[in-house]
Amino acid sequence: MTIEEVAKKYECILAPLTDDLVLLESGLDSLSLAVVVARLEDELMVDPFTASEVVDLPLTLRDFVAGYEDAVNSIDTVPPRLKRG
Repeated sequence: MTIEEVAKKYECILAPLTDDLVLLESGLDSLSLAVVVARLEDELMVDPFTASEVVDLPLTLRDFVAGYEDAVNSIDTVPPRLKRG
C-alpha cells in the first residue's frame, strides 16, 4: 500500500510528495503514518526505527526513505525482490 493509498483510505489531504517534504506537513496524521510504517515493515521485513540503538527520527520524506534504504541494505539476507542491480 503506497503513501497515496493510505492517505486516501484514511481521508488525509496529502501534500505533494517531494524529497524535502517535512513529514509533519505531509497531511498524514499519526494513524496513517503508523499504517505506512507497519506496511513497510511487513513488505521489507525490517524496521529502521528499532534496527539500531541510535535512531534519528526522520524529519523529511527523504530522511524517511533513506532510513528504510539503510535498514534494508544493512540486513544480512536481502530478499531477492528488494535487491538492487
